[in-house]
Amino acid sequence: RDLKYVRTLFRAYVTEERILETFKLAEEHGINTVFESGANFVARYNKEYGGHMQIIPSINPALDKSEAKLKAEISQRVDTGAPAIYVWGVMGDQLTKQGRVDRIKQAVEWAKKHDIPVGVGSHSLQVPMECEKAHVPCDFYVKTLHSDDYPSATPKELRKEFIWLDGGKGWYDNMWCINPEETIEFMRTVEKPWIAFKVLAAGAIEPRQGFAHAFRNGADFIAVGMFDFQIKENCEMARRLVEREKTRPRPWRA
Repeated sequence: RDLKYVRTLFRAYVTEERILETFKLAEEHGINTVFESGANFVARYNKEYGGHMQIIPSINPALDKSEAKLKAEISQRVDTGAPAIYVWGVMGDQLTKQGRVDRIKQAVEWAKKHDIPVGVGSHSLQVPMECEKAHVPCDFYVKTLHSDDYPSATPKELRKEFIWLDGGKGWYDNMWCINPEETIEFMRTVEKPWIAFKVLAAGAIEPRQGFAHAFRNGADFIAVGMFDFQIKENCEMARRLVEREKTRPRPWRA
């Protein structure tokens, strides 16, 4: 986390052309969906390369956003041809922290009128817990999941809910699931598909370990950032792990 040149190195390597070539490589190995951001690049790739890549974008139902603006945002996302949309994880955290799960529910209800699957994202386990209590009619959850077995994980005694929003002693930006065991146990009770993200703790965990942990413990899908040179190996690994975990404790929900 202390390598200050990495952002510059990343931008030097991942040029616009390489992004398009990476989409092509991903599609060749079975990846058909980009998650969260990059809609302009997806559209460009499909046009220039004849691809069929799709994107699941987020919506941001901030409290200061008017009904008209939020509904327009939802419509704009749907009009791009997105197969699904979801409430942005940071906003899911913030609204739950503020006791405003009703706003999440409202956003989901408005989005569902467009007849596509609608999810709710979060880093905090409190979000799906409160959504289930409030009977938020979402179709899937987007929730972080990774182990805490790596050197730069925040020590347990320093962890606190929403630490990624407020910061705090011992936290680095690779600790996004502060209670993996509790997350696993609760998600076993949820009868909706689960897209797990940050499964590599923002690069602190090897794919072989992170993928296995996510699929073994209940994730139906994983959203993973990858460089082009990682795609082939990661896709082959994911296929093997899904096959291996067919009889895992949490039933496959998708």
